[in-house]
Amino acid sequence: MKKLFIPLALLALTMTSCVSKKKYVELEQKYNDTRGNLQKTTLEKEQLEAKFAKIEKRVDDYNEKINSLKSVNESLHEENNVKLDMVGKSAVISNSVKEKMRETLKNVDPAELANAKTLKDSMNVAIAHNLKKSINTSELENDEDVNIDIDQTVVMISVSDKMLFNTASYRVKKNAHKLIKKLADVINSEPSMDVMIEGHTDSRPIRNEVVEDNWDLSVKRATSIVRLLEKKYKVDPSRLIASGRGSSVPLVENSSAANRARNRRTRIVILPNLDKFFGLLAEEENIKP
Repeated sequence: MKKLFIPLALLALTMTSCVSKKKYVELEQKYNDTRGNLQKTTLEKEQLEAKFAKIEKRVDDYNEKINSLKSVNESLHEENNVKLDMVGKSAVISNSVKEKMRETLKNVDPAELANAKTLKDSMNVAIAHNLKKSINTSELENDEDVNIDIDQTVVMISVSDKMLFNTASYRVKKNAHKLIKKLADVINSEPSMDVMIEGHTDSRPIRNEVVEDNWDLSVKRATSIVRLLEKKYKVDPSRLIASGRGSSVPLVENSSAANRARNRRTRIVILPNLDKFFGLLAEEENIKP
């Protein structure tokens, strides 16, 4: 009985050992299959990522091209808007200003537009329409030493030299401040207009310790008026231009004392800043009930 037990134990041990090895092989095979699938999946993932990166690059390239085309389009549009057309012999007007002017002219009496045959005519009508409403020169018109010329596009106010300065001086007289105040009121009444202050002299030569010549004197006089308008009477300095003309633009021949006195003058030229002018005028018309 004892001899029979030993072979049976060996047989059981042998069978148990065989089953464990088989399972091990199966598990090893599954492990290898899983690892192979993982490697395959990883490779496929890398390939998909590479394809996606290429697609992203193409999308970025397309977006860049689109943005570039938009930029070119905007640039061309802006260039077209600032393209200038001649108005008369010296003035220019951009397409954007022309569009603003057209909007303004819709609010102008058709009778006033009847004789406007050219671009210059239309611009004159629009500007004159606003000047009549906004600029009041009535207080200046009563002074014999002040000459006012209002054409359809600009206001020119010429002030005699003796009203503003002593002989050969560029310092404004104290009793001229009342007149400068009136000029400032006219200028400030229309914020869409820029202002050029021109100094003019007669032809007699001048030179002293502070003035080089007539050019120098005329510039210094214009600058003195500009400083006063800005600092004392609060005119926006960005609207002011100081210009010295010397004796180069006489009203009459410098052949007599009376003529030379006429040529010694300061001229205030109030002229339209077209972008501001039509923009402000359009706003004004639109807010009316």
